[in-house]
Amino acid sequence: MSADRSPRLAGETSSHSAARTRGVQSPPGRGPGAVEVRRSTRRRRTVSAYREGDRTIVLIPARMSEAEEQRWVGVMLDKLAAQESKRMLGDAELADRAEWLSEQYLAGRARPASVRWVTNQNTRWGSCTPSEGSIRLSHRLQGMPEYVVDYVLVHELAHLLVPGHGRRFWQLLESYPRTERARGYLEGVVAAGRLPHLPPAPAE
Repeated sequence: MSADRSPRLAGETSSHSAARTRGVQSPPGRGPGAVEVRRSTRRRRTVSAYREGDRTIVLIPARMSEAEEQRWVGVMLDKLAAQESKRMLGDAELADRAEWLSEQYLAGRARPASVRWVTNQNTRWGSCTPSEGSIRLSHRLQGMPEYVVDYVLVHELAHLLVPGHGRRFWQLLESYPRTERARGYLEGVVAAGRLPHLPPAPAE
């Protein structure tokens, strides 16, 4: 039987220096700063990543193709984001995050009066009461990647502007560049039986 040659996730960095480095910009919602990819001829099968100041360092085998590199950069950024999101944001920090997301993706038009975590919301990821300006996020989101939590926040912020799930609502969500990926992540969790389905997006 041939050995499995697919890269494996590694929690720690290699002691060998990189053979080549290349900086690429981190996609929105993937953590701080830029991403630096380091290739090593001594690294055979493992892929690892860590934060270094405002950069994310991703270590990969030198033989890896460009397509494999992009895929593994995405995998490792998601892995780091999931680990970091386990350090739970408090309600004040969550409100600050919502304010930043509103400025970034909704031109600052959505201004919630309150944003907080709740533990009694087991049938939805988030909820919004436009008349009160309140947003509540389910504690089930804690531990999920940052871009997923951000998507739910943007979703609920958009409800402060448009209450229903009509076309105008989904047009607002188009401003958040990781909407489709975040929905795919949550639908995967739904498929595992944790929560009911998301509201359907409009057909093209």
